[in-house]
Amino acid sequence: MDGILPLWKPKGFTSHDCVSKTRGMLKTKKVGHTGTLDPDVEGVLPLCVGKATKIVPFLTDTDKVYEATVSLGHSTTTEDATGEIVDSKDVGSKISITDLKKCLASFRGEITQVPPMYSAVKVNGKKLYEYAREGIEVERPTRQVMIKEIELMGEEITYQDQSASFSIRVVCSKGTYIRTLCVDIGKALGYPAHMSFLIRTKTGDITKEDCYTFDEIQKTVDEGKRDGLLLPLSRGLNHLNSWEIDEKMKSLIKHGQVLETPEEISYPLFSVKCQGEVLAIYQQHPNKPGYIKPVRVF
Repeated sequence: MDGILPLWKPKGFTSHDCVSKTRGMLKTKKVGHTGTLDPDVEGVLPLCVGKATKIVPFLTDTDKVYEATVSLGHSTTTEDATGEIVDSKDVGSKISITDLKKCLASFRGEITQVPPMYSAVKVNGKKLYEYAREGIEVERPTRQVMIKEIELMGEEITYQDQSASFSIRVVCSKGTYIRTLCVDIGKALGYPAHMSFLIRTKTGDITKEDCYTFDEIQKTVDEGKRDGLLLPLSRGLNHLNSWEIDEKMKSLIKHGQVLETPEEISYPLFSVKCQGEVLAIYQQHPNKPGYIKPVRVF
């Protein structure tokens, strides 16, 4: 089996749990996930199977789309609803939709984030959540992420018990912490905040509509149609430019030949296809100007 299994990750599973369960269901060891989702979050989690494991870093590097709920009035240790409350403030007056939209717009573009203490980011070889569980606060490295789109969903703010909440849709680069984004939005509005809900609706070119649940996967496997579950490698590389070659070039590409840069190629990284089939990923040669070399050959 070679291809991308578009899984709708359920709540209660880590991304590694999903890989382990899929290996058992498909009876294959070569399975890799393409971007961690927290256990309490559901959503699009493409799993690369067989030869497709070679594209894991490229699919992981794609934009993601999330739908989240920002809750104002309380901040928590984990920046989501699972943590202990660390700060509270009554949302005493209503926030205008116009002001909220202006606030959200201020987060578009490149922003700086500080990863949450309850995260898998490593500091001095140790994961931040390990420090957090020991009650140790450490200096966290900042990171630059890109918020390509952010918009209010539903055009309303819900008020209840001196708190308020609203839903947003975010298109962002890999490595973005939506929990932290929700907290920072709250700070910009003048309130402690946390993320009370999150789903991932898209990874790269793969959407919720493409995905299967574990029950659907098991049913398909039981019917003997497991190969029909997989998307082609090309679906995981649609964010890259591509170079279409003819049959004469196919053997050279399959053998990973270093080649002169074709006139029509000006981008640094691209997929190579023959009649729609992805054969390899190539890049401009780092040491030989005017040449290209393979990064992955399938």
